[in-house]
Amino acid sequence: MKINRILLLVAGASMMLGSCVSNKKYAELRDNYIAAKTDLNECNTTSRTLEVQLENAQKSNDELRAGLASLKATLDKSMETTAQSGANISKLVDEINASNKYIKQLVDAKSKSDSLNIALTNKLTRSLSTDELKDVDVKVLKGVVYISLADNMLFKSGSYEISDRAMETLSKIAKIIKDYNDYDVLVEGNTDNVPISRTNIRNNWDLSALRASSVVQCLQNDFGINPSRLSAAGRGEYNPVADNDTETGRSRNRRTEIIITPKLDQFLDLIDQAPEEATTNQ
Repeated sequence: MKINRILLLVAGASMMLGSCVSNKKYAELRDNYIAAKTDLNECNTTSRTLEVQLENAQKSNDELRAGLASLKATLDKSMETTAQSGANISKLVDEINASNKYIKQLVDAKSKSDSLNIALTNKLTRSLSTDELKDVDVKVLKGVVYISLADNMLFKSGSYEISDRAMETLSKIAKIIKDYNDYDVLVEGNTDNVPISRTNIRNNWDLSALRASSVVQCLQNDFGINPSRLSAAGRGEYNPVADNDTETGRSRNRRTEIIITPKLDQFLDLIDQAPEEATTNQ
């Protein structure tokens, strides 16, 4: 605007002095006016161009600010997620360590039990004579020691009274049982499927239970086994190990088994110690 006013003054002065100045001077003033006007137009054009550039720069700056805010929000969210993931991983590692510790305890307990079972079986086998081993079968199945005593060695036919011959064998078994006082002892009576009819024995259930009870009382009364470790059970004819259609099979089924097992409370204590997450997942 200031330049326009200057141009107007120049133009007015030129008109007023037109008659007073020479043609040469007038031409010079006219050329200056044209040059000034040209410069003005260029300035206006440059100003508009700069305004557009400034507007574009401001728009770009706003876009950059919005992009920066978005990136910051994404970064904050990512850091929050990473922190949460780190906490979850740490919790998972703790649970795995607890489970591994529990599994090791179980494995150690089983290894200890297996070693004791093998030692018990070896001691018992070495203590029995060759003749006794014909009527006594010792084996370990699933962490449990089974001592199977033939019926014709322990009792008279159809009776639950222990024979004198069996007392020596039971004394050897009792000695081993006393050495392993962390084990419980279950005595099971088994019969064949031939019916029995006696005044004081109604059936094979009675006979098997009475035979188991006789062995338990012998272990307690004659050999000093703590009765809290002993249990007696009769299984009648319903737990055969051979076919009852032959005399050989029936003879094998007429047996009394002394089953020696680790005390269950030791393993129940380990189960109670199981990590909470481990038991839930199972």
